[in-house]
Amino acid sequence: MHAIVPRLRSLKRAFGSAEDGNIAVIFALASLPIIALVGAAIDYSQASMVKSNLQSAIDSTALMISKTAATATAGELQTSATSYFNAMFNRPEAQNATVTTSYSTSGGSAVTVAGTASMKTSFIGVVEFPKIDISASSTVKWGNSRLRVALVLDVTGSMASANKMTALKTAAKDLLAQLKSAATTNGDVYVSIIPFAKDVNVDSSNYSQAWVNWTLWDAENGSCSRNSSRNDTESSCLADKGKWTPDKHNTWNGCVTDRDQDYDTTNTAPSTGVAATLFPAEQYSTCPTTIMALSYNWSSLNNKIDAMQPNGGTNQAIGLQWGFQSLTSAPFVIPAKDSNYSYQQVIILLSDGLNTQDRWYGNGTSYEPKVDARQKILCNNVKAAGITLYTVQVNTDGTPTSTLLQQCASGPDKFFLLTSANQMVATFNQIGTALSNLRVAQ
Repeated sequence: MHAIVPRLRSLKRAFGSAEDGNIAVIFALASLPIIALVGAAIDYSQASMVKSNLQSAIDSTALMISKTAATATAGELQTSATSYFNAMFNRPEAQNATVTTSYSTSGGSAVTVAGTASMKTSFIGVVEFPKIDISASSTVKWGNSRLRVALVLDVTGSMASANKMTALKTAAKDLLAQLKSAATTNGDVYVSIIPFAKDVNVDSSNYSQAWVNWTLWDAENGSCSRNSSRNDTESSCLADKGKWTPDKHNTWNGCVTDRDQDYDTTNTAPSTGVAATLFPAEQYSTCPTTIMALSYNWSSLNNKIDAMQPNGGTNQAIGLQWGFQSLTSAPFVIPAKDSNYSYQQVIILLSDGLNTQDRWYGNGTSYEPKVDARQKILCNNVKAAGITLYTVQVNTDGTPTSTLLQQCASGPDKFFLLTSANQMVATFNQIGTALSNLRVAQ
């Protein structure tokens, strides 16, 4: 027993002075941060994959619920979002995954979906990071672009043939249905309707408006003190030394002809101080259906389409000029624009023939190139104002393709040449789809 004690003392002194195991100890201590870093890389790589899957599921959820967001309650929206998200997000290592939703109509419509989850760590938990929090969000916006569309529609006599007027009514009402569906709230989409022949009808109830110029009308509508069938105008009455008395303006049928040149090609607001800017009244015998200003009263717009009847000669220019005016200027009351939105303005001009007559040129039956010349200037002015111009020629009788309508269109893809009336429905549907897409912001 006494011999053991000195032996233990000797072993103790030898262990204290030994250096053979120092490298192993130092290596073991130095490897700890390396192992921690490798472990962190593995954990964070796993978390990155979870986050990517979370983002993808959130994006898909936002897109899905945006389709019904405008009509769903907040509770319904949340329920739908949770259902879609749970169906798409399948990561067992992710814990406590949740989604929240919000819907806004400020400056357009927007749905925001936010998701959170956590992932238990495998390595960095030893250094007091037991989990990694993960989040993602997605916003789908639409409707911060608003539409204003003018339908400039040929209602001349030739539209009575080949089922064209019937097909036009169907096509136009289908288009209205598309545009109505594109609107989330009132005012998102406005539409004006401009039926035209040689003249347009601005409604006889406007006979007392200062923007109507009565000079031409007064000279053509009245009675002469020298009663004679030849004295049916002021000039003939005066030539026969009679006294001319114009009819009362409330007998006017509402038609106006082209403004004085060059106001016939612009959207200049009428001013009583400049007579040439006023709209000349005319008692056109085949006065078309009255025009309709920008509106989102879809029932009234459809009724206006139903009321159209074919008659009269072709003056595309006056229809286009009033379509231009209806989007931009008096005598129309243009709805105020909200600075939170961008606005797309569009004119759709449809005609089944070539120009035959305006205030100055043509007889209403044969092609008149001088009318085209006025219209070409007008088309350039419309496009220069930033308005997108679609043109549609319905050519069912072998009429030459309208070079003018091709040139007037905002691009080759905005001109449509149709050879049957029924093609109007598909064409207006195509245009309606393109216009509806303008309402999608991102």
